[in-house]
Amino acid sequence: MDDYIATLLELLRESGPAHHQAYIETDGDDPDWPIWYAEYLQERLNDLLGTALTKTELVVLLVELDQLQRKEDPAGDWPAFYAEQILARYR
Repeated sequence: MDDYIATLLELLRESGPAHHQAYIETDGDDPDWPIWYAEYLQERLNDLLGTALTKTELVVLLVELDQLQRKEDPAGDWPAFYAEQILARYR
């Protein structure tokens, strides 16, 4: 499980700066951020977890995780929070 969390954390941590770079003209502001992240993460996340999550399923998951983190751990490290939640659901 430790390898999974390390790989998932690495994937999530690299996605943040990649998203910011993609939206550099708006200083990372993207009201539809779950769509971008789902596209970025889909293939590698499915490979890592052995799942076949669709882009739509990932968008819903990301929105749920965002809302959950805002409620439970608003000042926390979002990649760590998301990784823990994703592994709890899909491993």
